[in-house]
Amino acid sequence: MLFPVNQDFEIGRLYAPEIEKELGGKIDDDDLQNYIDSIGQKIARFSHKPNWEYHFVALKHNSINAFALPGGYIFITKGMLEKLQTEAQLAAVLAHEIVHVVARDTSNAMSKQIGIGLLLTVVTFEGATSEESAQGAFAAAQIVQLIIALQYSRQDERQADLGGIDYMVVAGYNPTGMVETMQMLEKESEIRQVEFLSSHPSPQNRVAYLSQKIQSRNYPLADLRIGKDTYKTTILDLLPNLPDEKSPLDHLPNEPFTP
Repeated sequence: MLFPVNQDFEIGRLYAPEIEKELGGKIDDDDLQNYIDSIGQKIARFSHKPNWEYHFVALKHNSINAFALPGGYIFITKGMLEKLQTEAQLAAVLAHEIVHVVARDTSNAMSKQIGIGLLLTVVTFEGATSEESAQGAFAAAQIVQLIIALQYSRQDERQADLGGIDYMVVAGYNPTGMVETMQMLEKESEIRQVEFLSSHPSPQNRVAYLSQKIQSRNYPLADLRIGKDTYKTTILDLLPNLPDEKSPLDHLPNEPFTP
């Protein structure tokens, strides 16, 4: 690890607005945002870092994706929310990302793949000329692309899956929701590109070891229907009525980025 934990919070604070801007902004519905945040906060209370300040935000972008910034900033896209069907599946995605935050997997990947110096300087535009600000904004957008496409190790992913199951269970969710989510992603990947899988391993083997863990542990299996109706009315019934949003990332000049 190339930077201390206090810089996790600084990087998260700096880049959360950039992530939101580049992926279409927050979904404009307070009930939806509050619902997603409440599920995330419930799980985070049972994490290994319950006293950190977590932020859970749903973005307008149509990609099937979820990812975390260091320091507790976790995002899920409209495209992912549309594919999930239950609260347990939503809990699975958020729990997986919480483990990445707590284990500092995202910080580790950023320090290796982007570099701490670049991360901490590129979004500082104060006092810059208009040309410098434009160049800085372009560089920031390019770094957001790198953040979204961060590559985790197979060990990190396995830990996030298995640790996420434990977080789900103690928060009162059926861990089968994690298996169902991986099965959905696998099926979806046969039809279209799944952005979540571009930075995460294939779900095929993950379904196997997740199922094995659930079968081998004496988990209290909560009803999978818990929260299903709420997810439908708060998420699934709302999303079709929202306008489609394209990300500014879709319109970036096709120029190479050199740190």
